[in-house]
Amino acid sequence: MGQADFLDEPPHSENLTEYDRAHFATYLRLLDAEADAAHWAEAVRIIFGLDPDVQPERAQHVHQTHLDRAHWMTENGYRDLLRSAYH
Repeated sequence: MGQADFLDEPPHSENLTEYDRAHFATYLRLLDAEADAAHWAEAVRIIFGLDPDVQPERAQHVHQTHLDRAHWMTENGYRDLLRSAYH
């Protein structure tokens, strides 16, 4: 994934967005990294291609906001995803 492929922060919405659909695999990778107790800096380097040594605040923000959205997907967003699969 390159820098042009993601925003610094996912769009805020109570519903599933096109950004969420496009980054579903990213969310899964973040959740997997969290489950494996990977350090956020390692995850952001691998998943987003960002160097946390060069831009530590941005890298941490990108990681945290996308991880938060990934958690939102597991709690809420999956409903929209499932509904759309059956329509």
